[in-house]
Amino acid sequence: MADLTEAMIAPVEEYNPENRSESPVTSSGTSAASEEDSDDSDLYKPGCFEGPEKNLEVIFRAGVGNPKGCRTLDRPALDAICLAARCTILSQVSNGNLDAYVLSESSLFVYPHKMILKTCGRTTLLRCLNPLLRFAGEIGLELEWIGYSRKNYTFPDDQYFPHSSFSEEFAYLKKHPNLEQRLDGSGYVLGPITGDHFLVYVSDKTTRSTEPDTDRTINIMMFELDTEVADKFYKSQNPTAREMTLSSGINSLVPGAVVDDRAFEPCGYSMNAILYGSYSTVHITPEPECSYASFETNTPLKSYTSLINNVLSVFKPGRVVITMMADSAGLQLITENPFDNKVVSVPSFGTYTRSSSSFTKVEGDCCVLMGNWELTKSDSMDLVNARTHRQQNRLTSF
Repeated sequence: MADLTEAMIAPVEEYNPENRSESPVTSSGTSAASEEDSDDSDLYKPGCFEGPEKNLEVIFRAGVGNPKGCRTLDRPALDAICLAARCTILSQVSNGNLDAYVLSESSLFVYPHKMILKTCGRTTLLRCLNPLLRFAGEIGLELEWIGYSRKNYTFPDDQYFPHSSFSEEFAYLKKHPNLEQRLDGSGYVLGPITGDHFLVYVSDKTTRSTEPDTDRTINIMMFELDTEVADKFYKSQNPTAREMTLSSGINSLVPGAVVDDRAFEPCGYSMNAILYGSYSTVHITPEPECSYASFETNTPLKSYTSLINNVLSVFKPGRVVITMMADSAGLQLITENPFDNKVVSVPSFGTYTRSSSSFTKVEGDCCVLMGNWELTKSDSMDLVNARTHRQQNRLTSF
């Protein structure tokens, strides 16, 4: 194995995990960076936490290298990868198919030939690619596919290099001296640039087989959570992660799965759940200034209608962004395309009306879908006023 000191220091030499609270998913009283990283004007401010995650998926060619692949990477290697992204491992659950780690900022999922990282806040996710690919090469793995995606930022000025903009991220992937020989991908934008949109980068080196892949992952990003729901993720109301999981109804979204949940101080919540070869993950920032929850799963359902309805029933958001990344063959297995639904009704709460939807096929057979829905309640002037306010103040930075 390579010298881990070099792998950890080179990309993030200024980062010291001891300079932060354990809680990343709350902005109250915590800092995403040490004081040495910036002057007072750049310090992390309560109510300004970037909840929506940056997403990175790296796939290696099956049948090449160590049969157990990425699952043979030891803890120091995984720690180095996470440190480069400015996060740390908090806990782990495993089964015969994958390892799932709750991070200080979101989640890491490790399969034999695939790694998925989700990080929120001011993390530097793309900077973990160099050590990740280095460690993978040492066990004989061969890169096949990389996908990076995120929603547009609400607080773009808070991000560290290379994440201040999509153009900066794209340039980093194209010009990094240790990555440019391995990556030759393209960037895409889905959705209205004047509102919520989704940014995607894909580098595909896949050798197509006669047996098509059917993978698909859906991500439900929810904003402006109902206050009664958000309050359940404060330790003052539910002191433990288990209490948050049960009182909110999150447990009902992952029946039969092994659950690893985490509560943060003074508020915030993360959860990984694994069942056979699939994962589900939930991350929640409950502060009213930036309330956010996400539910993501790669469970290969034929219909996502019930799942979406159940997730919205649990969190009761004011606005929803749903994305899906799927192989073409996987998309064909879906009997009900959730992006065709112009209206989604949540009993005893309200109706969500679709404002936009987008679809594109990128780099071979990867399909990307994205849709926006907003809550409508004709009898609620408070809701109308809130929507007018957020439309006037919503940032649309890349």
